[in-house]
Amino acid sequence: MNRREFLVLAGAVPFAWRASLSSVPPALVTCDAQARLAVVDLASYRVLRSIKTLPDPRAVELVGDRAVVCHSAIGAVSIVDGSRVLHVLRGFHEPRYTAAHPDGVHAFVTDSGRSAVVAIDVLQGREVGRVRLPGWARHLTIDARGERLWVGLGSASPQVAVVDTKRLRHVSTIEPGYPAHDVGVAPDGRLWITSGSERKLTAAGGIRAADAAPQHVTFSRRVAYVTSGDEGTFHVQALDDGRVVHSARIPIGSYNVQHGWNRVLTASLSHGTLSVLSSTGSLLATVQVADSCHDACFAPG
Repeated sequence: MNRREFLVLAGAVPFAWRASLSSVPPALVTCDAQARLAVVDLASYRVLRSIKTLPDPRAVELVGDRAVVCHSAIGAVSIVDGSRVLHVLRGFHEPRYTAAHPDGVHAFVTDSGRSAVVAIDVLQGREVGRVRLPGWARHLTIDARGERLWVGLGSASPQVAVVDTKRLRHVSTIEPGYPAHDVGVAPDGRLWITSGSERKLTAAGGIRAADAAPQHVTFSRRVAYVTSGDEGTFHVQALDDGRVVHSARIPIGSYNVQHGWNRVLTASLSHGTLSVLSSTGSLLATVQVADSCHDACFAPG
């Protein structure tokens, strides 16, 4: 591990690209069975083009002016811009999901096959460190300062690991009291934890009822967005008490969810669609993209 590099991480400031909301960038959608990312225009709601990738692109996450793509079946991670693959990182066994550091340069990738979190530099396209965890690292989230990671240790795990990003060290483990799946740090600093097998989630400091597991969660500054892919539901929930303030129907299989630019994206693994919703939870469009789509993010500018 390059410890000097992590001292730089500790003092990083939020990346400036997040400040501009004047125009909505396209979406990148993983087409799992077709070795490509679809680029979807979020004004006309049509597929503009494709970016060829390695096989099995599963998860995709915006990191600064790059996007990180996890190819779980072949143990590789790709780094792309809005038009092509720039770097391919090997040495993974089963990369799953990515959390972006607020400096826009570094990211953390879970490698379930090696029970680890791997830190990468997306500009140079290289690994800068890794930490072993006591479980199959999967979904993860990072705090606003980039100092802590919370990592789910499986698709339905009794524990969530806490990682100090300055030292890249596993510092503690928490138990939500039910099998955990997705994790997210809300803007108020409180941790939301969904379930991999039960109709419940930790929200706003308490355990709340939820739709069918597994649920997934993301946030705007004011609310949380929670999906149930098995039930085909999308909920807007208050940050202060977790109450549902709006609901919408989305295609079955719409699991992973991301927010930005006053839009919410969720792709359907079952139907190959991209659902685009407003920040208030209104369904704006459902775009047919491929036979199966695992994830979506906003494209690098």
